[in-house]
Amino acid sequence: MEEIQREPLIVFDKNEEDEELQAQIDIWRYTFGFVEQAVVKCAIELGIAEAIDSYGGPITLSQLSSTLKCDPSLLNRIMRFLIHRKIFKAIPMSQDQDSLRSNLTSIATNPTFVSHGYAYAQTPLSRHLMRKGRQSMAAMILFESSPVMLAPWHSLSAHVLANENPSFEKAHGEDLWHFTAENLEHNILLNDAMACDANLTVPAVVKGCSEAFDGLTSLVDVGGGNGTAMQTVVKACPWIRGINFDLPHVIAVSPQCDGLEHVAGDMFESVPRADAAFIMSVLHDWADEECIQILKKCKEAIPKENGRVIIVEAVIEEGGKQGSLKDVGLVLDMIMMAHTHLGKERTLEEWDYVIKMAGFTTYSVKRIPNIVKSVIMAFP
Repeated sequence: MEEIQREPLIVFDKNEEDEELQAQIDIWRYTFGFVEQAVVKCAIELGIAEAIDSYGGPITLSQLSSTLKCDPSLLNRIMRFLIHRKIFKAIPMSQDQDSLRSNLTSIATNPTFVSHGYAYAQTPLSRHLMRKGRQSMAAMILFESSPVMLAPWHSLSAHVLANENPSFEKAHGEDLWHFTAENLEHNILLNDAMACDANLTVPAVVKGCSEAFDGLTSLVDVGGGNGTAMQTVVKACPWIRGINFDLPHVIAVSPQCDGLEHVAGDMFESVPRADAAFIMSVLHDWADEECIQILKKCKEAIPKENGRVIIVEAVIEEGGKQGSLKDVGLVLDMIMMAHTHLGKERTLEEWDYVIKMAGFTTYSVKRIPNIVKSVIMAFP
């Protein structure tokens, strides 16, 4: 009689079972990780957050779909997804509110509508999806989810293996900065995205590190985009004359603002003179050599006595520090790898190297609560 070969029975203990279950959950999340970004982008393009906000309170599916002029069954599925991720919330409606119940008449017979008996409301997270407002991240999301910015991710492994053409150049034939200079629509998208970052970060910097601006009468923002960051500083510190400094194609589309002067130029050649230089989310775009060159130009632009360069960037901590914001810093590091040549988020040791090589004698580092960036003040 032929013996039947059986595979050995694998027995997991409780911890191994939990790990395997979590592995299955995680692998599906990584497989479809793009879905969250795509659905959030869809919510921004539809204007869901604005519609709920304009309504002035919880809004039913039929009211929301009517306002947005879209299919209620498809919208219901979008909202179900977003509510599950706590981007919006569902509010149970009182059963004695006939006016609210009547709004659900058209969908009450369809059991697939999970919104039956509920109305949609905003959350602190959903308010970041509104296109206007100081907390808006809509432009940043639309920028990072654009076909231009998504294409380089498909070449990331080739870049890591060969360390030759950067991912962005492989996708588009030139680096991000030349591409942006030649494409006005993408230039505006980039500047609007950077303005989102400035709207969230700069108020926290002014509040959390006010000493950085003490005693200044003038301040130049190096690579300041459309001037949003410097506008915020000037409004908070009206005694400071602000200079927004960036490339000519950026300055050409920058709005005018009282107390702010726009200056076009190249930070690798020279920086306008001021009491101090402010540089935020710029140095991480460049390799150490370019960072040192930029910092040297900043150093030349400030007085030797009482001058300072105010660097606002992430500082990656080793060894599990920094909590949940460390993950944001690591994500930003991957973005630098995909979208720049040798740009990166730096550890404190790496910042120490570029600052000292640029000729600064001393520097201080202050972590700002609730944002991923720190303030590094470098002194001549």
